[in-house]
Amino acid sequence: MITANRLPAQLPPPRWQQLWRESVTDPLELLRLLGLEAQAGRLLPGADTGFALRVPRGFVARMRPGDPADPLLRQVLPLAAELAPQPGFAADAVGDLAARSAHGVLQKYAGRALLIATGSCAVNCRYCFRRHFPYAEETAAAGRWREAVAAIAADPGIDEVILSGGDPLSLSDAKLTELTAALRDIPHVRRLRLHTRLPVVLPERVDAGLLAWLDALPLQKVVVLHANHANEFDDRVDAACAALRDRGCTLLNQAVLLRGINDDADTLAALSERAFAAGVLPYYLHQLDRVFGAAHFEVADEAALALVEALRQRLPGYLVPRLVREIAGEKSKTPL
Repeated sequence: MITANRLPAQLPPPRWQQLWRESVTDPLELLRLLGLEAQAGRLLPGADTGFALRVPRGFVARMRPGDPADPLLRQVLPLAAELAPQPGFAADAVGDLAARSAHGVLQKYAGRALLIATGSCAVNCRYCFRRHFPYAEETAAAGRWREAVAAIAADPGIDEVILSGGDPLSLSDAKLTELTAALRDIPHVRRLRLHTRLPVVLPERVDAGLLAWLDALPLQKVVVLHANHANEFDDRVDAACAALRDRGCTLLNQAVLLRGINDDADTLAALSERAFAAGVLPYYLHQLDRVFGAAHFEVADEAALALVEALRQRLPGYLVPRLVREIAGEKSKTPL
């Protein structure tokens, strides 16, 4: 009797934690994956920048092989320009430490408290305004959130809690549940806002456990994503965004204006259109925060204003993000 060949059992997709662990952390490996190893001597810095490379392999797969100017690669690859003298740039570019009101809690704007939920992130963006932040001393999750929750409970003017970092979705579902179980007992807190890049760079994070946590939340939910280029979106990101919307999340996008990456009207228009196709409304276009190591990304204000005017002339108003700058000590973002 001839027996049929046994088909191999279909393996479950990797969990997001495994994909995180498999992220690329070696600049030479990243260049090899893109066929750019021959240009390593020209591209990579000759000394340690003090800010490690980390990028998920799924995000690398969206980069163009053989193109050292690829807009996704440029966001994550350490460059020699980071070591150049940078007058006017600082370690704490937006006054985070001066805004500390409790351990891991920043209060800059009326009605809102921002929690530095964690220092971990799935991707290290080279322009990150917190690339020098002392996360080891200033993480709200320390002590099971007690000091942060007490500070929020003591201020009845706070109606929105913002989870930032790092990336709050790098926390486990159990840790997120622990925090929100405490927040739900504070009657004046009505909204929870997540500032996260994970649904874009590691969309597998939007899994059944995370969605169950969101389903159980009694608070209004706002998810502010961070994508700077239309190429950051793919089918998996679209699916993650759809799942978040299905759980009642309002999805917004904030981008950073970056020289050589998205500083032209066609690219910014494509980003707004692609984000909206994924159900994400353009929100902010940030002028670069002047943090050490990021000067080579800066775009002049005059050029930035011209770009936004060009967007107004070609897009409906709801697809034109607000051009803003964060200024340390100011009570809101400053429109330009």
